[in-house]
Amino acid sequence: MQTITSDVVVVGLGGFGSAALWRLAERGVDVVGIDRFDIGHNLGSSHGVTRLFRVACMEHPGLAAVARTSLELWTELGERYGETYVEQTGCLSVGRPDSRPVRGTIAAAAAAGIEVAHLTHAELVERYPQYAGHDDETVGVLDPEGGLCFPERNVTAQVRAAAEAGAQVYPGTRVTSVELVDGGVRVVTPTAVFEAGQAVVAAGAWNRKLLPGLPLRPRRTPLYWFAPKADATASFDLSRFPSFIYELADGRSVWGHGSDDGFHIKIGLGDHGTDDTDPDELDRYIHPRTDVERLADAVATAFPQVDPVPVKAIPCMITNSPDEQFLVGRPEGDPRLVVAGGDSGHGFKHAAGVGELLARIAVGERPYGDIGFLDPTRFTAQATRDFVG
Repeated sequence: MQTITSDVVVVGLGGFGSAALWRLAERGVDVVGIDRFDIGHNLGSSHGVTRLFRVACMEHPGLAAVARTSLELWTELGERYGETYVEQTGCLSVGRPDSRPVRGTIAAAAAAGIEVAHLTHAELVERYPQYAGHDDETVGVLDPEGGLCFPERNVTAQVRAAAEAGAQVYPGTRVTSVELVDGGVRVVTPTAVFEAGQAVVAAGAWNRKLLPGLPLRPRRTPLYWFAPKADATASFDLSRFPSFIYELADGRSVWGHGSDDGFHIKIGLGDHGTDDTDPDELDRYIHPRTDVERLADAVATAFPQVDPVPVKAIPCMITNSPDEQFLVGRPEGDPRLVVAGGDSGHGFKHAAGVGELLARIAVGERPYGDIGFLDPTRFTAQATRDFVG
């Protein structure tokens, strides 16, 4: 069997891994990247045409620095290749004042020093009439730096930039094991063994299979697109219906954005999916009763002028951590291993910024912000045992 050596091997070339490969290669590191599928594929977690981009992140104020690093790096890459990797249409957090999107976004923005616009119910409806007809307590918070990013496009560009900087790329190569050995790692595939001083493992839903000690749970979570009703009076074009996270008065949450050239209105249901998916056995059918009905009812409630029957649906996966924050860093401080994953569905907007963090950790540079909340060692042994059952 062929043996390929390098300083660093990156396992998984989705959002996080492709960015790590790029940022390492830009530093002149001898780096190899491996993915079991083609670059920019739709069989993992980094696909679906668009993903929300937010800077004022309700999940944690420390994510603002990661999002802004992604914006900076993708803007630079877009100028290089003449493409758009982030479209800043703004992103709305909508709900009652005590709802998680509104309360969390305001708190994160204040902690991170981000200027956001506070919209009363009247101001929200005047500016965005799609939200008319709801609870008068519904308000909005607009993150003007938010918008959309483009997973397939961004991943492909990151791998292209990495290859141009000298990285070796091996798509269509399935990793069967990541072995920690004296002085480094052995990454085993059916056709070759990759030996390196350290590995960056960013395999999404496959992370738990390759590194079973990580407290991660993959979930099957389909993506859906919709069209406005024929008699809709409000516009659902992206320019007038920007990215949003909306907690309804009954506690249900939806997220999405308007339509543009090449894609329809995208709407998803918060906390919509099944636990403990095996990524190698993922159900890739869409089931109208179990998959669509809950979301369709939420869409009909949230946006009555949108046809609640989706025009398109595809399966996707997210991977949950116990506290819904990423795992980024060295498990137990092991110098042979860096991991990234467990983003619980809100990760792609941070991909380039996470890739930069992974590169800095791998080469011993100081992170650009406080990333203690992402440290994979933050879970105690007992908490890990409880999570994995």
